[in-house]
Amino acid sequence: MSEERRGLRFPFEADAEVAPEAAPSATISAKVRQVGLHGCFVETASPFAPQTAVVLKIFKPGEYFEAKATVIHIQPPNGMGLAFRELKPSFRGVLQKWLLAAMRSDTAKTA
Repeated sequence: MSEERRGLRFPFEADAEVAPEAAPSATISAKVRQVGLHGCFVETASPFAPQTAVVLKIFKPGEYFEAKATVIHIQPPNGMGLAFRELKPSFRGVLQKWLLAAMRSDTAKTA
């Protein structure tokens, strides 16, 4: 998989947990800093290696998102870029709602 990101990403802040699919109990805490339709960037001091298959959970007040993803690049010590691989329809709806809000916020800042 290319390290090139697919689509736009928008500033976004939320708490997250990331764990390798092969070791779900090896969860690390992270902060989501950017989000897009196809992936996100999570800030963590302990990024996983590129190509690691992970489970991502994002938490906002009253909302929850989960996806299977792949680490596409790391930026030590800042974090890692994730590409979403599997989204359940209910989580796709949550993501679309967040993206719409992020786009509106981004547009308001540039207007």
